[in-house]
Amino acid sequence: MSKMVTTFIGVVYPWHEDQMGHMNVQHYIGMFDGGTWNLFAETGLTAEWMKENQRGMAAVQMNISYRKEMTSGDLVEVRSGFLNVSEKKVMFVHEMINRGTGEVTAVAEMTGVMLDTTKRKSAPIPQEALDKAQGLLVEYDFGRRG
Repeated sequence: MSKMVTTFIGVVYPWHEDQMGHMNVQHYIGMFDGGTWNLFAETGLTAEWMKENQRGMAAVQMNISYRKEMTSGDLVEVRSGFLNVSEKKVMFVHEMINRGTGEVTAVAEMTGVMLDTTKRKSAPIPQEALDKAQGLLVEYDFGRRG
C-alpha cells in the first residue's frame, strides 16, 4: 500500500464562510473535487485525455464526515488515495487537513465510474490508468479522528 498523495492546497477565505462563521459545505466539496482531478491526473486520466477520448468520470456516491471546523485564514491540504479500482469503477478517499494544526478536518469517500460521453454509458478504464491507480492504493481507517 502507498501513502496518500497531496492533491490540493488552498486557503479558507472569508467568502467561504456561512452565517455560522465556518466554511460552508459547498466549499469542502469544491476542494475535494479539485483533489479528485489531481488524483486522476496521477493516473494519466487528465481533462485533456478525457476530451480527446470522449470519456468522462461520473461521481456516483460521496460520503463526507465533517470532523473539525475550518474558518477564514485556515490553510487547507487535501490528501488522496484509491481504495479500490476495477474495470469501470474507482473508489477513493480524500482527507482534508488543517495545515496549521495538522488535524484531519473532513474525510470524503467517493465512487466514480468511467463514462463514454458519446454513448452516455459506462466504459472501461484504460489498463495503464488502472495500473497507475493500483500503485496509489491506500488503506484508510475511517474511524480515526484527526
